[in-house]
Amino acid sequence: MQGTSMTDEEALAYALNAFADSTFCLVRDWIWLDLDIPDRLQGELQLAGVKPVVMFAHNIVYDSARRWGESGAFVRSTALRSFSEGFVFQTRNTNYLLLGDGVRKRTDLKTLGLLI
Repeated sequence: MQGTSMTDEEALAYALNAFADSTFCLVRDWIWLDLDIPDRLQGELQLAGVKPVVMFAHNIVYDSARRWGESGAFVRSTALRSFSEGFVFQTRNTNYLLLGDGVRKRTDLKTLGLLI
């Protein structure tokens, strides 16, 4: 799966302009995780306005809220709210810009819980 081919500097300039009033995080070495969830949870997610998808990144390039310390740390997102531009993974609190190549996988909630 391909994210944006922007350099870190180009992506930061893009994010500062596009998300001036919201939190954003630039990430590399990311994994898009489609979640296998029970039917009863599907409805709850729909009511909450999110999809059964999360993102895990091995490399935080920049976090506008400085939540995870220095760059190079890892992060697991909350559920996907929307995906746009081919590289903006939006959750309730953060716009993640997916930089470079990533991987798309399917997993279950038990396995997801072991990631962090």
